[in-house]
Amino acid sequence: MKILVFSFGGGTHDVTVMDFGQGVFQVLATSGDTQTGGADVDNAIMQYLIEEFRKQHGIDLNKVGDKMVLYRLKEAAEKAKIELSTLLQTTIDLPFLYYDASGPKHLHVTLNRAKLEELAFPIVQKTEDTIKRVLADAKLSINDIDKVILIGGMTRMPLVQRFIEEVLGKKVERGVDPMEAVAIGAAIQGAVLTGEIKDIVLLDVTPLSLGVETLGGIFTKIIERNTTIPVRRSQIFTTAADNQTTVTIHVLQGERPMAADNISLGMFHLTGIPPAPRGVPQIEVTFDIDANGILHVTAKDLGTGKEASITISGSTKLSKEEKERMIKEAEKYAEQDRKKREEAELRNECDSLIYTAERTIKDYGDKIGKENVDKINDAIKELREVLQGKDIEKIKEKRDNLSKVLQQAGTVIYQQVSKDQKVREAEYKKAEDEKKG
Repeated sequence: MKILVFSFGGGTHDVTVMDFGQGVFQVLATSGDTQTGGADVDNAIMQYLIEEFRKQHGIDLNKVGDKMVLYRLKEAAEKAKIELSTLLQTTIDLPFLYYDASGPKHLHVTLNRAKLEELAFPIVQKTEDTIKRVLADAKLSINDIDKVILIGGMTRMPLVQRFIEEVLGKKVERGVDPMEAVAIGAAIQGAVLTGEIKDIVLLDVTPLSLGVETLGGIFTKIIERNTTIPVRRSQIFTTAADNQTTVTIHVLQGERPMAADNISLGMFHLTGIPPAPRGVPQIEVTFDIDANGILHVTAKDLGTGKEASITISGSTKLSKEEKERMIKEAEKYAEQDRKKREEAELRNECDSLIYTAERTIKDYGDKIGKENVDKINDAIKELREVLQGKDIEKIKEKRDNLSKVLQQAGTVIYQQVSKDQKVREAEYKKAEDEKKG
């Protein structure tokens, strides 16, 4: 059974999708908005009351600088919002709200549910983006949701209930009190942790992706956001330079493609790697998150068995605000980040191509001739020069040129190797014939 939990409180709203079956609650994805909540509706009502007061008395209470006046308005706005969850109309009376030279000024306003919903709708409408995002993260469609549970005081508002039902196309579950659901859930989880309840298990997810920094400052994800924990993932990496005996493992958390834009969780070194050409050593990096959210990262040289590790206990302890900020920043800067990553990957590709070209000269220079060696060296020089700048098109042009020159050299090498092979075969045949003769 797929359950969507919609939480809408005073300061924030959150949406979680979970799968329930055979006593196991598995969180599939969670998301939210720390900048949208019931307080925004209170503010909208308050501004409406301030406008009504201005119409009645010609005074803008936003400009008088009286904090007590604003406090009374805010309190009245919240009270009216709560009342209109059950009533169709309410009266707001604030006697002696303000004084000036002409005497005391009172506020009397009748507010109905229709007007409240008009004021609240732009705020409630924002929650649709969160619903769509969490469904996308969980790789589900609206039709996959079996039940909808509401949490928080704002979900008592008829407008919110109707809006959620329209967005999801199904009735919300009304057997759970929105004001009691969190307390009940906390009590059940407490009983699970103490062993009093044994037939229910809650499987949580990682709030943000986890990974390491790789060549060019790229953030390489090893565990994706919204992965169920406990979890264990491994990837194989290698060295970036010849005879490299140490690798640095920089552990990060976040959603941005470049390491510098994410949160650094820690760093450690794997030493004692036997000297070898770049790309030869096999370094297995393993991320292991236990049921308590503690992250263990291990780097192991598969050739020698030597390993190093780090334990990070705060990887899942970010505040809700920090998590949402990082997810929103990843969405906001997606195009800019894509270009940064593409540039970094292009530079890595060029670095690898130069390395291959230099190895080709070293290993086959005598077979391809001076003319081809000079062409490769010239192409390497040109590529290195443009890599000093920021002209991406020039870099691509010189990369393609070096690649073309290498292909030409490769053809010569292949032809030479084939020729040598034929000579060896002929010599072998001659020797065999002489033995027989």
